[in-house]
Amino acid sequence: MPKVYDGDLTKMFDIAGKKAVIFGGAGGFGEAIAEGYAANGADVLILSRGEEKLQKAVERIKKKAAPGVKVLYRVCDAGDEQAVIAARDFAVSEEGIGGCDILVNAQGINKKMFSWEIDSEFWEAALHTNVTSMMYTGRYFGNWMKEHNTDDGKVYDESTFEHGKASPANGYGKIINFSSVRGIRAVANGGMGNVPYNTTKGAVEMLTKALAADLRPNIQVNAIGPTITYTPMMVGILPADPEIRNHIADSEPAMRIGFEIDVVGPAIFLASAASDMVTATTIYPDGGLVWTS
Repeated sequence: MPKVYDGDLTKMFDIAGKKAVIFGGAGGFGEAIAEGYAANGADVLILSRGEEKLQKAVERIKKKAAPGVKVLYRVCDAGDEQAVIAARDFAVSEEGIGGCDILVNAQGINKKMFSWEIDSEFWEAALHTNVTSMMYTGRYFGNWMKEHNTDDGKVYDESTFEHGKASPANGYGKIINFSSVRGIRAVANGGMGNVPYNTTKGAVEMLTKALAADLRPNIQVNAIGPTITYTPMMVGILPADPEIRNHIADSEPAMRIGFEIDVVGPAIFLASAASDMVTATTIYPDGGLVWTS
């Protein structure tokens, strides 16, 4: 049956004791969210391709974590299907964080290219990293939650499912994908070389909706679509001078570009019971860009 929150109203946003798996957690949005989750009592496992970055991120996250919170890392290429399966098995084990209630997909790559100069190798890499990897994680972690996180403790066995029909399991969980304002809004006046990025983020928007429909009713799948934010991925793309960067957004209601902290509140909301009726949608912490310009 679909779940409806009927608990303590002061606990609707409480994620203490939850188990969060965060791909792309070694910096940028992923690390910021990991800090927010750990500070609010959730165990976190961060994953990325670079071990040194992961190790440094874990130390920073631990400094902000609530007492007793588990903060772990695992090297994983989210675009490698077998590596994602192994990461899932580790995450839900006693050696890992012992389960998965929340999946965050913050992995992604970006490179400015106008249509006349698109590099086919990068195009394929962007599709694989920004879209296919989210399908892998959504498939393997989403269905694990659906089959294991059941109110009655029943664990479903995929081998018993009927081919061509939806999973009969109804376990709960939260999946949060990272889209962008560029997923629904191209840049006017020349596009600024965003053809590959716009395309992949548009695909993330639809993948989010499709997974929400497939994993219903108790797994909510949503996306966060930030505005221009000076994350590590944007170093070298955006101006280094912070004053010049902020002038980019002079015409928007918030009159600034984004900070990593701007996605943490939405990520906590989407991970909590407060968002149990919110699915197949995107929250845009964009300073008003999408709807006013």
